[in-house]
Amino acid sequence: MINRITFLAALVVCASPVSAQMITRLDGSYIAVAEADSFARATLRTAHVTGAQIAVINGGKLVWSAAYGLRQRDPDLPMDRGTTTWLGSITKPIFATYVMQLVERGEFNLDEPVARQLAKPLNAYPAYRETAADVIGDSLWPRITPRMLLAHTSGLANFAFVEPDRKMHLHSVPGALYRYSGEGINLLQFIIEQKMHLPLDMLMHDAILAPLRMNGSGLVHRKEFESNIADRFDLDEKFLAKTRRSPARGAGSMSTTAEDVAAFVVAYMGGRVVQPATRAQMLRPAIGITSLHQFPLARNEPEGQEAKDVGLAYGLGWGLLTKTPFGPAFFKEGHGDGAQNYVICFERQQSCMIILTNSDNGELAFRPLLEKILGDTATPWEWEGYTPSYVRETRKQQ
Repeated sequence: MINRITFLAALVVCASPVSAQMITRLDGSYIAVAEADSFARATLRTAHVTGAQIAVINGGKLVWSAAYGLRQRDPDLPMDRGTTTWLGSITKPIFATYVMQLVERGEFNLDEPVARQLAKPLNAYPAYRETAADVIGDSLWPRITPRMLLAHTSGLANFAFVEPDRKMHLHSVPGALYRYSGEGINLLQFIIEQKMHLPLDMLMHDAILAPLRMNGSGLVHRKEFESNIADRFDLDEKFLAKTRRSPARGAGSMSTTAEDVAAFVVAYMGGRVVQPATRAQMLRPAIGITSLHQFPLARNEPEGQEAKDVGLAYGLGWGLLTKTPFGPAFFKEGHGDGAQNYVICFERQQSCMIILTNSDNGELAFRPLLEKILGDTATPWEWEGYTPSYVRETRKQQ
């Protein structure tokens, strides 16, 4: 059970105005907030990022938060620190943390096969009637566990709709290989909703968002967001879409602010949303990764040296860097149409950087921002696809 007094005291730190004048980089050097602000403003402008929020945590405390550019055009409205933006796949580790709360309470088993945790075959449920018939007929289906779904080792593709027949299939032996799968995360959500008899947005609001006072956050759109929510923009900074995510998806429907994400990771690192032993389990490598890119450009891409150099791996909900000059780190990216986001935390220093954008150009700014402001030279830029060459190749394919 969380100590309520300790919990609220920690929240006051995150809710107070951010007044630090200096940011401590990972190597122990410093950058003045004024310099970081000027650099961020110029970098985002050069990359044509329509709007952005940045938050930096040092020593387990929020030390700097800022917003840039626009949340809306015609009329132009500024992005501010309270603007709600689409988080995308950074929803996944927050969802994973909720799953681990259930595990701590003995209400969920990570290692009981998925097939045994459902009252009937998956394709007997209306949500999976059209997509699951083939996969449950696979002899490997009974091996898949929730732990594999959280570690992206189930063998499922990212989503069924990217398969040629738009149905779920296994592409590898469950537990054997890393293959990023939002489909797997949403399947885990479905299992939990069946067990808890409540929708995920209500479950996570009560378990995480409300206790952490993440008031700008929700897994579904809420009317209180309307006055300050970011639209999303394409490569030419033209309007793409309103941000009105629904229904709730553990794989990526959350909308939030950089400061709300900061409140979450501060509490996460401080043992106030899950116990330290549970966090250690989440941040223990479940699978090593040696691929050149997270999403390969070709079927037979070679392995990447970058992944080996940083000890790239996946835990439960988080990507992991196990051997950097700054010690181990956990990270997650969020990517969608008009939303490109990143969070990385270094455990030894309890230092993190969070970047949220409402732009298809956001990822072009990540490397200079992370290197200059946090001193992060460990993120595997090529594997993540945060290099101009990768961006050019993926845009050719679109």
